[in-house]
Amino acid sequence: MAPSSKADKKAAGDVAAWMFNVVTSVGIIIVNKALMANYGFFFATTLTGMHFVTTTLMTIVLRWLGYIQASHLPLLDLLKFVLCANFSIVGMNISLMWNSVGFYQIAKLSMIPVSCLLEVSFDKIRYSRDTKLSIVVVLLGVAVCTVTDVSVNTKGFIAAFVAVWSTALQQYYVHYLQRKYSLSSFNLLGHTAPVQAGSLLLLGPLVDYWLTNKRIDHFDFTFPSLVFIILSCTIAIGTNLSQFICIGRFTAVSFQVIGHMKTILVLILGFLFFGKEGLNMQVVVGMLIAVCGMIWYGNASSKPGGKERRSHSIKHGSDSSQADDKV
Repeated sequence: MAPSSKADKKAAGDVAAWMFNVVTSVGIIIVNKALMANYGFFFATTLTGMHFVTTTLMTIVLRWLGYIQASHLPLLDLLKFVLCANFSIVGMNISLMWNSVGFYQIAKLSMIPVSCLLEVSFDKIRYSRDTKLSIVVVLLGVAVCTVTDVSVNTKGFIAAFVAVWSTALQQYYVHYLQRKYSLSSFNLLGHTAPVQAGSLLLLGPLVDYWLTNKRIDHFDFTFPSLVFIILSCTIAIGTNLSQFICIGRFTAVSFQVIGHMKTILVLILGFLFFGKEGLNMQVVVGMLIAVCGMIWYGNASSKPGGKERRSHSIKHGSDSSQADDKV
């Protein structure tokens, strides 16, 4: 009875974490799209810096309330994480500008294989055949409904390469640092958010000017645009926190796989709110394939042997390895 109750409680917590991430991520995408389309606020990197400012304020309040305990994160690990995270943000923005939408989507899809490679290389994770096949189905489904025109150029490929690897490393580090230093999601965010806020606010205006040829100090901050900026920053607190919670509870690969549900929801909401021009049989089929792949992945990875961390132990003077930690 007790083990079953514990498993049910964990399952409920997992579902709540995913829903928290999905709702906040989809919400911030819609708000940011409205902010850019309706008010011409194209300063994405600076806006991300603002997001981390509000996130930092949240961690200060939580620390004052006692929800964040004193913890330690070595400076070198902190700097490596922030470097990967900032390269991810800037790289994604540059990749979107220099590449076609189709190649940009393919680059985003490639994060799952890269994340798998990191987990296999550093964490000795082993995937079952069904788990691997389910990931392929998810990638196929999302590709069918999002990839249209595909054109590649050298500088765009380099930007996409940097964006993909820095994003995969950043998400891997979230799980790695929480596990290595026994940090909660709140603790880790408390260490990283202030540094990201400061660095992005310093570099953001320069990067945005380079990308858009527009200066943020020349932007006309009207009351409606300020409302949307504040709303975006408020939702970002939940987005940043939920990412750390989800990757901490699961892994970067699981976060990427199930995270593609956000892509499907954004497409659906786009059709509902902005018209049905893009809704066709190809998109519908792609959505169905992706959802089936996600369900298969959840089932396959939860089975014994579906996704395990291998440990190495010495027995009778010889090396032997065994899978002892299900993830």
